[in-house]
Amino acid sequence: MTNEMQTQARAATGSKQVQGAPYIVPPVDVFEDEVAITLLADLPGVSRDRLAVRIDGDNMVIEGWAQVPASEDLELVHGEAPVPAYRREFTLSRELDASRIEAGLKDGVLSLRIPKAEHARPRRIEVKVSE
Repeated sequence: MTNEMQTQARAATGSKQVQGAPYIVPPVDVFEDEVAITLLADLPGVSRDRLAVRIDGDNMVIEGWAQVPASEDLELVHGEAPVPAYRREFTLSRELDASRIEAGLKDGVLSLRIPKAEHARPRRIEVKVSE
């Protein structure tokens, strides 16, 4: 694949560069309920041992490195994802409890469940009748 084709492929897949190293920004879906935020990130080809989720202050960084299994006697002629690295960064709200994040990886989809802090959860206020 020529450099021009690789550049076009990276542009089409939303890839960027950090310190000269190219990576793909994975698409995510974010869902919210009363007690937590659930984030689903598409990371095809990334295994658990090639995935890192880090919290640094208010930032959460997801990084993964894809590995497509192929026979040694095969040569890649055309690849739609020429950069097997993924990276996405999020700023977490102070209303979320980053110390209780639950993570799972299944079929190339990372699932992160980030609970809301107690003070950020909706609560019912009892109303008393005054006499």
